[in-house]
Amino acid sequence: MKDILIIAEGEIAKHFILWLNKKKVVGNRYNIISTSINLKDIKLNKNIVFSKVDATSESKIQKLLGQKIYSHIFIIIENYDDLKYILQNINKIDNKIRVILANHWENEQNIKYPNNVTLININDLISSHLYEKLPNVPLVANNIGLREGEIMEIHIPFGSSYAYRHIGSILQQKWKIVALYRNDKMIMSNSATMIKPNDTILAIGKPSVLENIYRIVNKRRGLFPEPFGKNIYLLLDLRFDKKNALNYIEQAITISKMINDNSKLFINVIYPSNKNIIEKIKEIATNEIKVDITFDLTGIEDTIEYNITQYDIGLVICSNRTFYSKHRMSMFYNFKKIVYILGQTRIEQIKNVSIIMNDDEAMESISTIAFDFCETFKLPLKLCDFDPNGDFEDRKMTIEHYETIANLFNVNFLVEQNIANPYREQLQMKNTLNISAFKKKNTNLFKRFKDFIKTIYISKSTNPQMLIPFENSEN
Repeated sequence: MKDILIIAEGEIAKHFILWLNKKKVVGNRYNIISTSINLKDIKLNKNIVFSKVDATSESKIQKLLGQKIYSHIFIIIENYDDLKYILQNINKIDNKIRVILANHWENEQNIKYPNNVTLININDLISSHLYEKLPNVPLVANNIGLREGEIMEIHIPFGSSYAYRHIGSILQQKWKIVALYRNDKMIMSNSATMIKPNDTILAIGKPSVLENIYRIVNKRRGLFPEPFGKNIYLLLDLRFDKKNALNYIEQAITISKMINDNSKLFINVIYPSNKNIIEKIKEIATNEIKVDITFDLTGIEDTIEYNITQYDIGLVICSNRTFYSKHRMSMFYNFKKIVYILGQTRIEQIKNVSIIMNDDEAMESISTIAFDFCETFKLPLKLCDFDPNGDFEDRKMTIEHYETIANLFNVNFLVEQNIANPYREQLQMKNTLNISAFKKKNTNLFKRFKDFIKTIYISKSTNPQMLIPFENSEN
């Protein structure tokens, strides 16, 4: 049990006492002294003792502090001259006791308070609360932790790029989503928790990082590939990409221009075996296109990871063979970035975007990013509900979800249902970009086998693929 002495005068002090009486903090006992406050009509809790005592009297303060050991002294008064005597009296008796002072004497010059005094600026508190009510201002914790903005509440508006995303699909470096609030209830989040419009996420992390996350969350859609990042990264492995390297660069430049004027393209060449190609690639470098030739092949994955993090990459582009080469697929998954796998169909030749439906929980998670891409590139989106047995009933809710999201975007949206093998149908599509979830290897053997079959079909496709990160709840 902690004993706390409160020296109280004025309206603010009275409100503070009433607040204490209402909150009933277990483990605290309050001894409140005042000469002006009237509490005779207030029924005080058992842990509050109120008495008429003049705190400017040294003998009375000495008597109070001699009766018991106080952990804190709170001073909420209005008269600055009285404050000087009170602090002087306290520090004569005990100059180490912790004093919390409600300060509203900003006009007083050259005020030097003892080291044991913590100032709470009343005007700053009021201004801070008013400021937090303004639109487009994040809510940070001011009374816990370091009070530097390392704890923040972020509201998810309709149209946010974070809406309808699973938390596991969001790269969280130097920050973390620890919980979210929905319908006046707190939900302890995990990787499979989906963020919905009007949710409020509780995040902790480096203050400057959280401020940037707040801005990204509140940006309107149409800024693909955000929120995964702003820029584009083309990885050329000349063991596989030597023949098509310049073609791939042209496509990456086209994608960069189609996204927005502010995105930059970073080209990273690994296994640089052809001098002529390297020289041609170097000539492409401009202020908007950075070229990096990696000759040192030791720790190559660390180099790629550093580049992707350093350059705020949101979209990684690579060839089919580069993506499916040894360990490369799991490396890309760990980056939590969108991956565009180049195919024989160039980006300019794409006429349709398709998503092959399945019973996967990832279907809802990738929906907003898919629509955002289609709106940015002015392409129609087709949701393909293909089933060999014609069993379409189980996926009705997913279709309804996509139809709801479609209303938020300026995208031509179509649902196609057909009794067919979905992956064979996918192989037969022409001039189509196929979008699917990018998942970690499943621990369930049956699901892992299904994913393996799907991977074989996708790797044989001549169409480009776009993989959107998703973390399965089973992982």
